[in-house]
Amino acid sequence: MGHLSSTRTMRLWGPRSLGVALGVFMTIGFALQFWGGPFQRRLPGLQLRQSWAPSPGLALPSCSPRQRLVFLKTHKSGSSSVLSLLHRYGDRHGLRFALPARYQFGYPRLFEASRVKGYRPQGGGTQPPFHILCHHMRFNLKEVLQVMPSDSFFFSIVRDPAALTRSAFSYYKSTSSAFRKAPSLAAFLANPRAFYRPGARGDHYARNLLWFDFGLPFPPEMRTKRGNPRPPRDPKAPQLRVLPSGAGPPAHTLDPNALFHPVPTLADGHSRTSSPASSDLGSSSFIQWSLAWLDSVFDLVLVAEYFDESLVLLADALCWGLDDVVGFMHNAQAGGRQSGSAVSDDGLTAEDRQLTARARAWNNLDWALYVHFNHSLWERIKQYGQSRLDSAVAELRARREALAKHCLVGGEALDPKYITDRRFRPFQFGSGKVLGYVLRSGLSLQDQEECERLATPELQYKDKLDAKQFPPTVSLPLKNSRLSSP
Repeated sequence: MGHLSSTRTMRLWGPRSLGVALGVFMTIGFALQFWGGPFQRRLPGLQLRQSWAPSPGLALPSCSPRQRLVFLKTHKSGSSSVLSLLHRYGDRHGLRFALPARYQFGYPRLFEASRVKGYRPQGGGTQPPFHILCHHMRFNLKEVLQVMPSDSFFFSIVRDPAALTRSAFSYYKSTSSAFRKAPSLAAFLANPRAFYRPGARGDHYARNLLWFDFGLPFPPEMRTKRGNPRPPRDPKAPQLRVLPSGAGPPAHTLDPNALFHPVPTLADGHSRTSSPASSDLGSSSFIQWSLAWLDSVFDLVLVAEYFDESLVLLADALCWGLDDVVGFMHNAQAGGRQSGSAVSDDGLTAEDRQLTARARAWNNLDWALYVHFNHSLWERIKQYGQSRLDSAVAELRARREALAKHCLVGGEALDPKYITDRRFRPFQFGSGKVLGYVLRSGLSLQDQEECERLATPELQYKDKLDAKQFPPTVSLPLKNSRLSSP
């Protein structure tokens, strides 16, 4: 994974700029040699900051907490739970969020800086800096860097496309025309071309949703013009070749001012047109270079199936306390498989194994992303230390359980029919029920405030932050002055 240079003045050819330049290869056909192995950074042990029962004798970390953050919130990948901890951290520390006017940054269109509430372009007057950009968008690095400094910590989360597809099919059944036409997920995956049409309304949810969210261009053979679908043949099995760190073809001179901008997609309201240069790339090379570009831009990519392990590594990378990443799951559907639970294919029924294989093959680009970042996560775990990680994960889970028992009725997520307080009732969408939380009565004022932060769904928390950053202006009526009689 790419890491930031410690020299903040060398931005022209720092790792972030290198990532920008590397993206040019995917659109103009140039090749670029990655710099040598990424700069590895070892942070001290996690500090456990307990709100109600502080542990004595904890050494303060020697590093400074990172507070300039860009989180790419991918769909149906456990990202709402990550968003919750970012909301809480920023709220508690008085940080300024780059907020959308509503709840998303013009998704499914590519992110544009102009969609950030209160954003003023350079030269448009002074404005307080933004600390956190974290709501739904389709990633567009050029525009993100108009809002956030280049030394921000970039991170995201991915999920096994087999599990993601199950969740997306339930959640976006009414949104995606492909899902809506299919009588069941099994029927859809048995013959997806009978239902899926590139460019049809909402069908970006039906195939390679992670790849789409990362803002990556699609391989030439997957680009189509509206009304003329030309989908590629499905592979018999996902065949992946992951580009090793530091590997690449010989370097070429690139324009340092050139910025990677993905090819417009049908979801943007434009037909895809393949450039001659990119058409020369085979799919395998195209995927490898796409993954290499992501490696150079993102400092860490979490894996939903190893959610708690990912949170420990995130706290370590950000120099945060362990309590800063302890929280409750959000936007989980009733009966759905929770993030953080990796299931071996060996434990599935024959039917489930078939669905899993078909989902991964249909979402072949997402499968490539997942395999790549799953590998990089475990490489990072190896550097962190397995026993050290196990201890931190056990502590995190114990702390989460204690918070749930202290804050929540029943100590767990509940069916929305039991949630009468609108502040904690999650937005209901899709065919499944989205679970939420009910707070216990009798909490102290301090505990009530912290438990409310933990239980507040993402839409309500966004509204809370919006009101905090942009308080409504109230015009007081002018008092009529009394005229003295002559």
